[in-house]
Amino acid sequence: MAHGLRQPITGHRPLLVERHREVRALETALAGLREAADAVPGARHGGLLAFRGPAGLGKTALMGEARTRAAEHGFTVLSAKGGENEHELAFRMVRQLVQPALAAMDEARRRSFLGSWYDIVAAALGLEASDPSSVPDPTGVRDGLDWVMTRLAVVKAPLVLLLDDLHWADLESLSWLTSFAPRAAGLPLLIVVAYRPDELPSGASAFRALVEGHGTRPHTLAPLTTAGVARIVRDQVGEGAEDAFCEECREVTSGSPFETVELAIRLGERGLKGTRDDLPAMRDLAAAVKGPGLVDQLHQLGVTTVHFAWAAAVLGTSISPDLAATIAVVGIEQAAEATEKLRAARILADGAGPGGRLEFVHPLTATTIYRSIPSHVRVGLHNAAADAVRAAGYGPTAAARHLLEVPCDNRPDAVACLREGAREYLRAGAPEAARRLLLRAVQEPPLPEQRAALLHELACSTFLIEPTATVSHLREALEQPGVDPDLRASIVYRLTQALAHTDRMAEAATVAAEEAHHAPNGRVRLRMQADHFVWSAFRTDEPDSAARSRRLARLAERLTGRSLEERYILGLRAWDALVRGEPRRTVLSCAEDALRGGMSWTDENRGFEVPVSVALAFMYCDQPRRAEELFTAGIAECERKGWRGSHLAVGQTLFGYIRYRRGSLAEAEELVRAGLRTADRVEGAVPAQWFAIGILVQTLLARGRVGEARELAGAYHYGDVVPNAVIYPDPRTVYAELLLAEGRHAEAARLLSEVGHWLDARAWRNPAWCPWQSDLASALAATAPGRALSLAQDAVKRARDFGAASAIGGALCTLAEVTAGPAALDLYAEAVDHLERSPAAYDLARALVGHGAALSRNGRLQEAADRLYQGLESAVHCGAEALAGQAREELSAAGLRPLPLRYPQTDTLTAQERRAAEMTARGRPVAAVAQELHLTGQGVRQLLSSVYRKVGTDAVGLAEALERFPRPRQ
Repeated sequence: MAHGLRQPITGHRPLLVERHREVRALETALAGLREAADAVPGARHGGLLAFRGPAGLGKTALMGEARTRAAEHGFTVLSAKGGENEHELAFRMVRQLVQPALAAMDEARRRSFLGSWYDIVAAALGLEASDPSSVPDPTGVRDGLDWVMTRLAVVKAPLVLLLDDLHWADLESLSWLTSFAPRAAGLPLLIVVAYRPDELPSGASAFRALVEGHGTRPHTLAPLTTAGVARIVRDQVGEGAEDAFCEECREVTSGSPFETVELAIRLGERGLKGTRDDLPAMRDLAAAVKGPGLVDQLHQLGVTTVHFAWAAAVLGTSISPDLAATIAVVGIEQAAEATEKLRAARILADGAGPGGRLEFVHPLTATTIYRSIPSHVRVGLHNAAADAVRAAGYGPTAAARHLLEVPCDNRPDAVACLREGAREYLRAGAPEAARRLLLRAVQEPPLPEQRAALLHELACSTFLIEPTATVSHLREALEQPGVDPDLRASIVYRLTQALAHTDRMAEAATVAAEEAHHAPNGRVRLRMQADHFVWSAFRTDEPDSAARSRRLARLAERLTGRSLEERYILGLRAWDALVRGEPRRTVLSCAEDALRGGMSWTDENRGFEVPVSVALAFMYCDQPRRAEELFTAGIAECERKGWRGSHLAVGQTLFGYIRYRRGSLAEAEELVRAGLRTADRVEGAVPAQWFAIGILVQTLLARGRVGEARELAGAYHYGDVVPNAVIYPDPRTVYAELLLAEGRHAEAARLLSEVGHWLDARAWRNPAWCPWQSDLASALAATAPGRALSLAQDAVKRARDFGAASAIGGALCTLAEVTAGPAALDLYAEAVDHLERSPAAYDLARALVGHGAALSRNGRLQEAADRLYQGLESAVHCGAEALAGQAREELSAAGLRPLPLRYPQTDTLTAQERRAAEMTARGRPVAAVAQELHLTGQGVRQLLSSVYRKVGTDAVGLAEALERFPRPRQ
């Protein structure tokens, strides 16, 4: 375990004057926590209690009182304290809170306590990760810290967290606290914070909103009255202190509790009585408490003591006497003598815990002494501190903090330390802290041969927080001479990724194409070609999509998938064949070849766009269970690595899309909402939001909740902006579907016509990927029936060319809806037949209800009843409430009553379904299966329809799916 930051000093219990309101609030909060721990009915759990005020008004004394009272209640107390010169140390305050609890455990118990979160939070907590190369994202680290603190709150309940001088907190700790604090209300946990409101950092707006919007607003501390000052003074000099003397003490201290207490102690030490004759001496003593007077007092203690005090001020809040002596260049005996002088002068005091640490008696004292150090001397002390803390084993980040305070000096060792510290910060999920160190390393500057690698590292640190700067850093890196080919490939990939994230897809594709043209070898060229194909495929304004598809197809034909570069090309070919509407056997063949050998979702130099696209290809090809298996593995890989930001958001969302396509609408809604929540809390996760909103709108529409879909679209301005990147489902098509559901057919038709023009120009003709023709046919059915019919017929043709039963059935269903008269009946019947051979449960339910309604209108009530009952049952099981209501209305209109549901909703195969599935997977025809099971052909087809929906595949993927599908219990 790395050297830990110590808990702040506790000291003896101070005299709290005129703080009755604050102490009462503190005791009320602690009593409530005790009642919750004792399971008193109606008792509230913990929460947040905040004290604020300028320096010296007694916030630290209140925190000491909180510690004492919490201990008297028998509560566990963890505490942390901000430092004026240490706020750039990422997660410093989090470490102060958590490390004492972890330090009490041995390594095995610590790993057991942290469980699967160990490697994700290790660097943030100062622990040694099992895999130092793993770099979790900030969201993953924050989630991990939430889990750690929640577990501590439960294991060590009741728990009190004390965070003093929060205005000097590092931004990473402050950000975590802000997001975690609302959870305290549901835990046996009380969080008490103290801060100076006017000195909160600019990035603390969320924290300020949290405490000021909390149920109990921050308690603002007021200066002491004359009576309060008099009480403190008389406690030290005796009750004989005159009123006029006490009034003058109030005047010189401005009612600051810190200054009043320090002055009163000095008055007592001088033996003053508090008379009018003592006023000159009192004013001299008051001047020595702070500012120039304190500095003068320090210099009176001798040069060695001054240097030791300066070194202590440079080190910060938790001071090692040995380190201070090393930095001040004084011997052990001299350091001990200086320490005693500083204690006597009430400048330093003993810190809490083992190790003989020192603390300044008050932050104001530390600030005054630090700012009094001549600038040239301060630079030298920070330089010495950087060397000393590194030599003492405190790690590169502790040393780098001091290097930030010294001028650039062409030192390779400084560059190395800063880069190492930045890597540690990236492993801790603190990219902003890494950016600070790497910017400083670039300015040092590095050796010429290191500059490209350093700029690449800098770009990686800024990618999540400043993508525009990332582009600049990477372009500069590419301009450096003699860049290693593999490093150059990584730089180019990151550059194309940054360009894509800044809505510059065309530039991303161009950069990759140019690099492919100049690649030094075939492997790098293939990788650059893959990147070019990725960004070309996902840009909406690609000028010649067909030409790019032809090049990709020719290239893929020559590849076997033996290398990762080849597999990425094959995966892209699978996706391209899919959107173009090529036969699905081509799509599936390329997708299988791409997966042979594996594709990682967390390869930092390749992204996860291709693995995700390959997985979704199976969904569109009526093998959603295979897609779910790939998504389950990919999401688990992201979670293990601590990637819980936009990667997880997209994973959750698209997993929900797969469930939507299977007809599990309630589960789909739950998954997509989880993905949207994840995306909402990740900075720059706009693409993930687009995916989630579109899929959630479609799911809500399928469930009949049009009003909710409209509210969602309005909240995110969905439909107002067209992204430059390809999103699926296509945002304009989804928005048109919302307009159709609202009866705004003309607006929907205009929008869908634009979509059709765009997709046809790209030769993207697969209605399984974007059913714009079917939607447009529905929009035009009332006003332009001829064109509607033509569009629907062409959609059926394209679906047949692709070959997925769900696509064919869905297109046939729309064709039936826009076809007049009895001819629609045959189309509905054919749609049902296809959909029964697919895993698309909701589409089947829609076709069954539509067929039943058409049969009823044509007077074939018995057949209508059968179809409507089946459609009703399927709609209910899908969670399609509106469709179920439509089925009931049709039954009622036909004079029929809905029957009770015949079977419960379950994903488990019955024994009979399993036998039918296994025989079909072996190639047995329906007639043979029917004979074996003593069923009719229609009975077998219904059994298999249920199998396809439950297993999540069609007949083509059935054999492989059954191998992994659980068998029914005997």
